[in-house]
Amino acid sequence: MTSDQSNQQLQQLFDHLELETLDVDLYRSTHKNEGWMRVYGGQVLAQALLSASRTVPADRQPHSLHSYFMRPGDLNHPIIFVVERLRDGKSFNTRRVSAMQNGEVILNLAASFQVLEAGLSHQSEMPTVPPPEHCLTRKQLAEQYKDSMSAEMLARFSRPFAIDLRQVESENYLHPEKRPPTRSVWMKLNTTLPDDYAWHAHILAYASDMTILETSLRPHGMSLFSNRLQVASLDHAMWFHRPFRADEWLLYVQDSPSSSAGRGFSRGNIFRQSGELVVSVAQEGLIRVREK
Repeated sequence: MTSDQSNQQLQQLFDHLELETLDVDLYRSTHKNEGWMRVYGGQVLAQALLSASRTVPADRQPHSLHSYFMRPGDLNHPIIFVVERLRDGKSFNTRRVSAMQNGEVILNLAASFQVLEAGLSHQSEMPTVPPPEHCLTRKQLAEQYKDSMSAEMLARFSRPFAIDLRQVESENYLHPEKRPPTRSVWMKLNTTLPDDYAWHAHILAYASDMTILETSLRPHGMSLFSNRLQVASLDHAMWFHRPFRADEWLLYVQDSPSSSAGRGFSRGNIFRQSGELVVSVAQEGLIRVREK
């Protein structure tokens, strides 16, 4: 990707996340929403977290969030974010955010923020995988499987992205084979941010909704793009363990312990390339097979 393309994609990402302050604890999206058929869940999640962050002191960082996707977002309408201040303590701040369109809540988020502290520390080990430089980009992957894609889908996966995603184990987007419900994906922002940039957690919240629902489909050999499936994120939780940068390579290690009742449950651990576990993720999504 050229420098101009990188800057353009970064600006588009920041535009998607930008918020206008309407009143105290009241915000509104300012640019066209991102998504395919509906608003991309990671956009709303990141904007809700950003809304909450604007109401806490600068020395507080998010340590956890829990959210429910309640309705599909309309691509053509702005989103209103209403923040409730539930608690302001000496170490922790708790917020609740309702994301609304047309008078209805599309996402409900609870987030907790904490002053940085030292304490006991242990973590799971990062698995040994090929480095990101040895993994295919989305464009290279699309080129590899272009014979099975329509021109529209090939163009979609070949365009520049603000988030660089590289699957450790390559597979056909549209016609996957049945595989165990595990996967690993390298990801990072496709540019370098200023050293004092404060919003890495929000960018990672945006990226964390990518690929994780697909992990629950792997044992069934099905794709998110299949017209046999009705798919949507239902809830999403994140725990922020250690500092990280969204513009450095992160390994997103995912597994899906269960799918049942039209729902797929997936978990993820996100590691820095040096091995530190920085974030844990859990998500359940709708994977309903259509009768017709």
